[in-house]
Amino acid sequence: MNRRFRCPIAVHLLVFEGDRVLLSRRANTGFGDGAYSVVAGCCDGGESASAAMCREAAEEAGIVIGCDDLKLATTVHRRAGAAWESIDLFFQVTRHLETVENREPDKCSHLAFFPLSALPDSLLPYVRHALTNALAGVAYSEFGWDD
Repeated sequence: MNRRFRCPIAVHLLVFEGDRVLLSRRANTGFGDGAYSVVAGCCDGGESASAAMCREAAEEAGIVIGCDDLKLATTVHRRAGAAWESIDLFFQVTRHLETVENREPDKCSHLAFFPLSALPDSLLPYVRHALTNALAGVAYSEFGWDD
């Protein structure tokens, strides 16, 4: 019997404060170190995507939210060469947050809000793609499949 392909689900958090978005600079993770991204992680087995997003938000940035504080902003079917593909769900926080703090300084060397008009050049390309689509109301896109 053939085993079916299983595609990981990654969750990403878009936190806006006016015309700024929360970004984190990755460090010591083995993926995208030195580049900016958003608070993110992967679903664990037996965990819903929204529950994974709430867990990652608390673990990485001290953001305590419930599933009802999230809306799906965009979805990206992402490929990174022949070795990796994932379904990336980008959630937006729908309420004002009182505090944001770097809870994983060993994996995040900088956590701050950046103006949407001046995003860092080192923002991971697929995150820039997703952010652009989320702001434009694009529900679904694909990234990295042209290689």
